Amino acid sequence: MYALGGAALLTLFSFVLRVFRIGEPNSFAFDETYYAKHGWALTHFGYARSYVDDADAKILTGQTDNLWTDTPEMIVHPEVGKWLIGAGEMIFGMDPTGWRMASAIVGSLMVLVMCRFATRVTGSVFLGLLAGFLLSLDGLHLVLSRLALLDIFLAFFMLLGVHCVVADRQWFTRRTAEAADQPVGTWGPVWLYRPWLLAAGLWFGLAVGTKWTALYPLAAFGVWAWVSNAVARRSLRVRWAVAKSALVDGVPAFLHLVGVAFVVYVLSWTGWMLNAEEYEQHLSDTQYSRFNGGGKWPSATQPDAACDGPLDAVTSLCVPKEAVQTLRSLASYHRDVWNFHTEFLNDATHTYASKPWGWLVQNRPVGVDAQLDIKPDTEGCGAAADSSCLRQVLLLGNPILWWGGCVALVASLVLWVGRRDWRFGVPVVGVAATWLPWLRYDDRTIFLFYAIAILPFVVLSLTLCIGALLGPTLRASTRRTVGAVVSGVFVGAVVLAFGWFWPIWTDQLITHGEWMRRMWLKSWI
Repeated sequence: MYALGGAALLTLFSFVLRVFRIGEPNSFAFDETYYAKHGWALTHFGYARSYVDDADAKILTGQTDNLWTDTPEMIVHPEVGKWLIGAGEMIFGMDPTGWRMASAIVGSLMVLVMCRFATRVTGSVFLGLLAGFLLSLDGLHLVLSRLALLDIFLAFFMLLGVHCVVADRQWFTRRTAEAADQPVGTWGPVWLYRPWLLAAGLWFGLAVGTKWTALYPLAAFGVWAWVSNAVARRSLRVRWAVAKSALVDGVPAFLHLVGVAFVVYVLSWTGWMLNAEEYEQHLSDTQYSRFNGGGKWPSATQPDAACDGPLDAVTSLCVPKEAVQTLRSLASYHRDVWNFHTEFLNDATHTYASKPWGWLVQNRPVGVDAQLDIKPDTEGCGAAADSSCLRQVLLLGNPILWWGGCVALVASLVLWVGRRDWRFGVPVVGVAATWLPWLRYDDRTIFLFYAIAILPFVVLSLTLCIGALLGPTLRASTRRTVGAVVSGVFVGAVVLAFGWFWPIWTDQLITHGEWMRRMWLKSWI
């Protein structure tokens, strides 16, 4: 009850912070101009449609009619996140509050999941609540929970997936321990049905259905699960435990994780598939097709036909030809999206692009929105202000949390290897899977806020290290006193930094001098 009540209060606290003046700025901020309109089209037409040139201005006046054409829009990310944004617009309206509300709800629920995830890993309700509290105080998480971008949904579903993989490890280890006093045979106990991995496949499918980058943690934690199972089998003295685990654990795990995720991912494109003919007519020869030599999709020129062939000899089912054509067209569409990300973006530049090697230290934040040079005695800027005023929304993490997290990650790596404590391996594997792949693309236009997928593992690493500082018992000792002081000072600094940066995370009016005092690094300007 204590755990549930505390987590619920933290979730409510996070939600209040995220919906406070969520409709400001009253504009399309950054890439909201794409996702908000795509979400509306998906929920109203079933597929993303193109829109008239002045759609943004008309939407901000309250108009939603006669703004979308009948032509499908070439979108370069999967649709799950956009469906959620559209659901928020259907409930709360087609305005900044409406298209940001889904992010606020999901971001708040992510705090709840973080509490449960950290409690599961550490075995401590207190540390679980601390992890949720730290997550709620991060600037990247706060701002992305107040914008209609896709990354908060990606991080939420990914965290749920990893949580379920960790739960499966504990489930498997517990059952293996129960079998320790029983004859285990040549292979050891075998469980073909893994309920937690099945749930993980569902969540990872939704994560990949939001952004493809979820494939990396899916693969990493799939391998981690198999290795953990092999270690458990070795504890039963099963010979050739690693090789045997690859068969009796790895294959079922692959089907539960990858197989289920694939099915969920394909189903997430149902709206697209029901309108595949529109895409075949209008988007089968896009600007991105030139990277494959041009030409229409092979499936676009094939006529639809009802199922008129003989029954398949293996499945005894006849697959309608139009269904096959739709799936082939979807595959061709994915090829064009892949070309966009791997070839077309190589020539793009952006003021706020950042190198991924510096994400953990918050090297280059993203200016989402800014109103500069607000003169004294106008728009609420005091007549006695020391300079002109401004408003800004800056995608910047809480620097105290992230900088402390870098130290904690190094400590986690040492403790994982030195103590062979699997708990410290979770954040290390998580950061490796969500950060290291980006280093391959440091010459492309990528942004700091992609690091939101790294954040849960940074928080978990901090939480585990605080737990290590406090020690395993509640008994008073010098170590516990020192650990409590160090941990308390750090958490207090995170809280103070949250208050200090709040104005530039939430579009508050501040003077230029106050803004400059918050620019701790030259690269933030």
